Amino acid sequence: MAIGDRELRGRRQENAVLDGVVDGARAGRAGVLVLRGEAGVGKSALLDAFVARGKRCQVARAAGVESEMELAYAGLQQICHPFLSRLDHLPGPQRDALGIAFGLVTGPAPDRFLVGLAVLNLLSDAADQQHPVLCVVDDAQWLDRVSAQVLAFVARRLEAESVVMIFSVRDGEEHELTGLPELEIRGLDGDDARALLDSVLPGLADQRVRDRIVAETRGNPLALLELPLAWTTAELTDGFTSGGLAGRIEEGFALRLEPLPADTRLLLLTAAAEPLGDATLLWRAAEQLGLGADPAAAAIASGLISFGQHIRFRHPLVRSAAYRMASPQDRQAVHQALADVTDPAVDPDRRAWHRAQATARPDEEVAAELENSANRAAGCGGLVAAAAFLERSAALTPEPSLRARRALSAAGVMRSSGALRGALTLLGSAAAGPPDPLRAAEIERLRGEIAFDQGHAGDAARLLLKAARQLEPLDPSQARETYLEALSAAMWSTGAEAPAILMETANAVPAATASDRPADLLLDALAVRFTSGYPAAAPLLTQALTQALQSEIGTDEVSSWLWLAGNRAGGTIAIEVWDFDGALELALRQDRLARQTGALVQLQFALNFRANLQCLTGELAVVAGLLEEDRQIAAASGNPQVAYGNLMLEAFRGNEATATHLIDTTIREATARDQGRMAAFATYGKAVLHNGLGRYDVALDAARQVFEQDVVGYGVLVVSEFAEAASRTGDTKLVETALAWLTERTGALPTAWGLGIESRVRALLTSDEAAYRESLDHLSRTNLRVEIARAKLLYGEWLRREGRRVDAREQLRSAHDLLIEMGLGGFAERARHELLATGETVRKRSPETANDLTAQEAQIAGLAQDGLTNPEIAAQLFISHRTVEWHLRKAYSKLGITSRRQLRGALARSPA
Repeated sequence: MAIGDRELRGRRQENAVLDGVVDGARAGRAGVLVLRGEAGVGKSALLDAFVARGKRCQVARAAGVESEMELAYAGLQQICHPFLSRLDHLPGPQRDALGIAFGLVTGPAPDRFLVGLAVLNLLSDAADQQHPVLCVVDDAQWLDRVSAQVLAFVARRLEAESVVMIFSVRDGEEHELTGLPELEIRGLDGDDARALLDSVLPGLADQRVRDRIVAETRGNPLALLELPLAWTTAELTDGFTSGGLAGRIEEGFALRLEPLPADTRLLLLTAAAEPLGDATLLWRAAEQLGLGADPAAAAIASGLISFGQHIRFRHPLVRSAAYRMASPQDRQAVHQALADVTDPAVDPDRRAWHRAQATARPDEEVAAELENSANRAAGCGGLVAAAAFLERSAALTPEPSLRARRALSAAGVMRSSGALRGALTLLGSAAAGPPDPLRAAEIERLRGEIAFDQGHAGDAARLLLKAARQLEPLDPSQARETYLEALSAAMWSTGAEAPAILMETANAVPAATASDRPADLLLDALAVRFTSGYPAAAPLLTQALTQALQSEIGTDEVSSWLWLAGNRAGGTIAIEVWDFDGALELALRQDRLARQTGALVQLQFALNFRANLQCLTGELAVVAGLLEEDRQIAAASGNPQVAYGNLMLEAFRGNEATATHLIDTTIREATARDQGRMAAFATYGKAVLHNGLGRYDVALDAARQVFEQDVVGYGVLVVSEFAEAASRTGDTKLVETALAWLTERTGALPTAWGLGIESRVRALLTSDEAAYRESLDHLSRTNLRVEIARAKLLYGEWLRREGRRVDAREQLRSAHDLLIEMGLGGFAERARHELLATGETVRKRSPETANDLTAQEAQIAGLAQDGLTNPEIAAQLFISHRTVEWHLRKAYSKLGITSRRQLRGALARSPA
């Protein structure tokens, strides 16, 4: 008898919480709850009772099964199955992503977050049309990983949908639901526990024994119900906590299984080995095994299993007991029978896995079948499943070289799935194969890539350089890719050895090829940049950037191009050649591509790179919106915030306390992780902050550190901070150094941005008014409004010192108004003090918002004002259209408007 069939004693409070979640969904508020507790504490019983009370609701259920098998999206399919008739209601990219994930259509592997957006909208659509949707997932810790990740994503994005998601997880098990609302399920209190115990031990008169059982089970309902059925009173009196409660319950189930007929135990083993509880498959396998006429009768009588359309064990511990107590020979026989009755055309992957479990010795046919399954799993985005298939395939491969090759493939897929330690273990297996120079080089490359993933940039650079040299005579194309990775890692590195490894890598790059691929052009240009200097590299860098801007970047090139756009490895090539518009175009393109493919982590980097660029245009309200989206994505995906754009936003705003904390934290953490570029970026932010605050000695120390490191892309940004701080501290020699640096670069690439900064620095050095005017003239041809405002500020400060107060006021007033409008508080205060020094009265002002919209409301209202439809906004922000409608209604109410047409006039355009 299932626990759910008995009265749920002592669960009034838990039931009230669950019922409240459903009441909220009926009122249009989504609900999410994770039931957490030890094995047997009653989570499943609560879920069963909850579903039974869910009248006039659409119910979708799934359950994780502890098994070695990772069938990608298996759990998600159980949840979505009732709603697949609505698949056509989804936008095309989402419909295709979900169809590919479920094997309904073919296509490139979808990102799991695009699949998640599809599921979110599928459930939202179902809830819109009928009654609230209840999604119930039991033993979520045992879901296949990609299903768990997608469902966690959906749960984090639910807001205004009539959808409820309830999960149960076992204490002490890893899961993907961290951070979601939890309800801890504990054992029953003393009276309820004793009453439950009395229901199975009515004749137990000894109060001390009863109290000991209740105490040692901690009121665990399953233990109270099951242990007395498996153990004698004397055995119970001896106590049973030493081996762990769950282990003792499982042992108790094993004792109850032991006296069953052999055929019945074999039937239970077969059911335990078939994770989805497919009754048809079970009975066909039973026939294949030649079981008796009615082996199920004793199983049903035991109360440990029920047979219907789906097979349900009394508890997952029954399943594990049935599987673990069986002999290896019986397990292999059962898996072979299940493989024999599984249709290879309908479910080839499940068949392949059963065959693998039935095989005790290497078998190339089975290994090849597993490899095919791995390819299918990877094709629908199930990298964890693909890695599991490949790992088992390698273990079953008889030929040593092929075994090593498959182990290497498994390691690569495992690394892509984020399982870095597992990947390194597999690399050890791959390296143990027969000598093979190409495989050895590829192993070294993967070790380097994993080191970079782990944040060990210096180690990564050395490993990748070694791999590139090994690959050069064997696979020149792969060698060039690896040299580029090595340069990237070396550019990220820090410490005393970083410059040496960077130069060694650049010197090792082979001669340029005739290829016009942007990656090849970039490798050649960077090698020249480090070996021959900027003037020699400038035309090559420009050519690489031009080719990148003219190329259509496909989804398979996302990772390669991330660092051209300035994200992953921070190449910032466009900035290095003073092409701000090119940098912004690449960032916007990366943003669009990441959204289209659902690549949320890559989108986070794109948002932050865009944010840093748009700090220079003075669009700090836009910057704040981009960084808010980064925060929302982090919350939805469970990934950490990228957040480095926050540092620069607060530095430009002049918020000293917040900016200083972010800067110091970033420098400390980046240094510890051997990420020199990130430390340099934060140090550049420190220079901006303190130039704005007028603390020029601190700004100079920070700017000088970055300037002297010659960090690709950052010199362009920091040189003006360096020169301005040096000028204000009277260090003419350093201003001369900055000007010489600029003259060399503008001579090679005379852009409006570069010439504007060069003229500004020349003016600081020579006090030549024409140079101030030339700086403004050049910069006015760019959209770098911050640089324009700061040029006016410096010009006005010089005019004031020259005693030309009237002329100074004109420049300072213009600078002050621009800086206030953009929200650059520190620099604006500098301008205000200068205006006061000219005799003009200036009221201290700070930007204010004209409404109390939340960041998300403002973001959605802004997109609606720009003409995007609700579905388009939903797709862009990875939320449902229902949530968009909800936020817009709230924004309308706060703004006092009733339609989209009124947004433009109602939205405050002052900086956030």
